[in-house]
Amino acid sequence: MSTWANLGLQDSASPLMEQLIFFHDHALLILVMITVLVGYLMFMLFFNNYVNRFLLHGQLIEMIWTILPAIILLFIALPSLRLLYLLDEINEPSVTLKSIGHQWYWSYEYSDFNNIEFDSYMIPTNELSTDGFRLLDVDNRIVLPMNSQIRILVTAADVIHSWTIPALGVKVDGTPGRLNQTNFFINRPGLFYGQCSEICGANHRFMPIVIESVPVNYFIKWISSNNS
Repeated sequence: MSTWANLGLQDSASPLMEQLIFFHDHALLILVMITVLVGYLMFMLFFNNYVNRFLLHGQLIEMIWTILPAIILLFIALPSLRLLYLLDEINEPSVTLKSIGHQWYWSYEYSDFNNIEFDSYMIPTNELSTDGFRLLDVDNRIVLPMNSQIRILVTAADVIHSWTIPALGVKVDGTPGRLNQTNFFINRPGLFYGQCSEICGANHRFMPIVIESVPVNYFIKWISSNNS
């Protein structure tokens, strides 16, 4: 999760988020190069005393400043398209999780395991433990196995919500009457926090999401204890 003075992106916990960070750095480097070049040209204009009374056109420079930006855009567009298709690729999932957005909480269903269902509410500040995070902790966490392909199906019961976990690079809108899906792969254990990032009403910031990533054998024990 983000901490104080964290100006960059969160540490990734999935291969997709790693690719998103790489693309962010790639695009940022191109933007810095463009900014430096344009800034240098503008700075040098202040000290340019050359005057050409008979200059009417300059085909060469016009070709350069037309073709060069197009080439730069290709260097941004091609990795972006690759990443777009990677994010949309659904591999064979090991676990399917269904998430339903309500005002102002989430409902989850593990349909692969005898339909385990529960609601997940934010823990109020006056009931929060000393090691809890205000506006981020929930009473029922999502438990998922690490090193497994996870598919999530997202919908909503009332208005548009958005299921977002920054560390996993996942952001899916939950729309009433529609079922959206995406996938992710958690490559390390831990707690990963997110929130509803859609403007679904005054209290959408009170819809936190907490994923607890555990080894597969612990996940099987958790499933067994909830089925009994």
